[in-house]
Parts: sequence; C-alpha cells; structure tokens
Amino acid sequence: MAVVNTLVITGYGTNSHLETAHTARLAGSDKADIVHFSDIVAGRARLEDYHFLIFPGGFLDGDDLGAAQAAAMRWRHLKDSSGVLLQDRLKAFLDDGKLVLGICNGFQLLIKLGVLPSLDGLRFERQASLGHNDSARFEDRWVHLLPNPCSPCVFTKDLPMLAMPVRHGEGKLIPRDAECLQRIEAGQHIALQYADPTSGKATQEYPLNPNGSPLAIAGLTDTTGHVLGLMPHPEAFHHVTNHPAWTRGELDPPGTLLFANAVRYLRDR
Repeated sequence: MAVVNTLVITGYGTNSHLETAHTARLAGSDKADIVHFSDIVAGRARLEDYHFLIFPGGFLDGDDLGAAQAAAMRWRHLKDSSGVLLQDRLKAFLDDGKLVLGICNGFQLLIKLGVLPSLDGLRFERQASLGHNDSARFEDRWVHLLPNPCSPCVFTKDLPMLAMPVRHGEGKLIPRDAECLQRIEAGQHIALQYADPTSGKATQEYPLNPNGSPLAIAGLTDTTGHVLGLMPHPEAFHHVTNHPAWTRGELDPPGTLLFANAVRYLRDR
C-alpha cells in the first residue's frame, strides 16, 4: 500500500497548522509534517518528498496588502537554496498529480497565486480574487456546504452535505469579469457551495452564505480536481465535540472526510 506523506506549511501568521496536521493524521496520512515556509526556502524541507500539500488558515502577514497577497509574491518570486523558483517547485508538484488543499487564508493564497480556478488549465495566471464580505464584518459562524457532484474534485467525491465553521473577513469570490464567473460555473470548478440545510440547496441568503460570494461559492477546484481551496475550516471539525450542538445530538459529517478522500485517492494511485 502506498505511503502518503502530508506537508503543512506554517509561518508569517498561519495559526491553524496544528489542527490541520492532526486532521490529516486522523484521515490516515502516514506522516503530517508542519514546516515553516523559511525551511522550504532554505532547502531544509522539499515539496517533492511529499504527496499532499496543505496551506492552512491564519492571517498571513496580518492580511496587509490584502489577504495572502504578500505570501503569493513570496511564492512567485523567491528562489530556494538550489536557485529554483518556489513557483516552479509548486508547478512540478502539481504536474506530478499530487494534491493541494488551501483552507481560508490558504485558499486566498491559491487564488492570488493563480493556482485556482485555473481556467483552461492555466496555472499562475490570476483569474479571480477574494474581497471583503458583503456584511462588512468578520464572520465567525457555522455554515453548511453542498458538494457539487459534477465537479472533478478528488476531495469532495461522493460526500454528503457538510457543516463546518467560517472565520474570515475577506471571503467573497470576485472573478476577473462576468465571463470568468460563467466559465467557472460551466467548467464545474465549483466544488462546494454555501447551502440552506432545510432546503438542501445552494443559497445567497445571509448568514447562510456568510460573505455574499456569487453562485454561493465556498470552494473551488482546478481542471484536474487535484486542488481544492475553500473558505470554511474542515480541520476545525475533526471530532464530534467540535460541533456546537453535539450535546443535543445534532451531528453532521465531519470535515475530516475531505482529508480522508484525499488520502484514499493518493493510496489508490
């Protein structure tokens, strides 16, 4: 059986790395290392030694210049100790068919880097951004997510409606233009949508949709389905007691399922 090694990047304001690595282990990853970004630059850790790369949530650089903007510039322009651009290292990782997950600030990073939505398979071309919530406030609440059964996303395959928390101030997807949004929808890049648990349908209604993202987009995938970025925090619901209504027996499938799908896919490869 194939070994699955997970790499969780931390540093510069990331604050969800511990629970993210823990959730990867719960999902069956043989190893889940937490590595500071500077160790990637210095060559003390290498992307090629891993199969599953996770950019967890936090407040990269205090969200100055916009959420994850400065971090995206580091990945785009810095070279490692071998003189190779980090962006090229990430491209090679993706070209090998490995998996990448970006959660909250990590999703913002993937969007700013142009790894998502990757229309026409074009990577590292910025096609969208994430802006301030329509509520003009930081949203910290639980939401329900509807997986798109037509999406090629490895992480969401065959999953039911999920519940997990959001905690962000800049979570509204802003496509480059109207055509871009149409192509995101037509190309099945929408992996997860904010949903009304009563109707079981995607919704624009606040606070069920906490940021006003068009088409109720909560998570995007690329053309291969190997990359998932989402604003909600699946790692924050890795145990029944994380659920706010667990003492009343109101349980939902945990966010761990996203990680488990990823690990299962990598083992099958």
